[in-house]
Amino acid sequence: MTVLQWSDSFTLGVPVMDETHQEFVDLLNRVVQAGDTELMGLWTELVDHTNDHFAREDRWMTDTGFTADNCHSTQHLFVLNVLREGEKRGQAGDLAVVRQMADELGVWFPQHANAMDAALAQHLQHVGYDERLGQVALPDALPSEKIAGCHSTKCSTHDAAQAKLETT
Repeated sequence: MTVLQWSDSFTLGVPVMDETHQEFVDLLNRVVQAGDTELMGLWTELVDHTNDHFAREDRWMTDTGFTADNCHSTQHLFVLNVLREGEKRGQAGDLAVVRQMADELGVWFPQHANAMDAALAQHLQHVGYDERLGQVALPDALPSEKIAGCHSTKCSTHDAAQAKLETT
């Protein structure tokens, strides 16, 4: 089993996000290193933490101009559903699948953090979003149209995405 190490490369400049990500990495490491008797208690703790983590980021996105069904939030939903399925299977005695999922999370997280979360952090900073208060300091910087994508260079608003589809 591979242990994911916290790295400064995961620091995105949004304090609550950075703290939550470090907690996630620490908890995931505890899961990876857990013995069979501790595994499911820690896995449940990881599922709960991840639920709160994703809900907070999803709220930030909707507060700052993303559609509710943007690709970043959709990925959160998918990953959380997989974690919950792992919890069910682990509670039924299939600890191997939980361990495999923990390993896969260690592969997934750096990609997610350094792509989708980094873009979100940049967006939050651009609009002056205070993640602790849930307030936008620069409302004129909010997008004029809802963001449907993950807010990276390949993401777009619904209208731009629709226009692209119509031209193909």
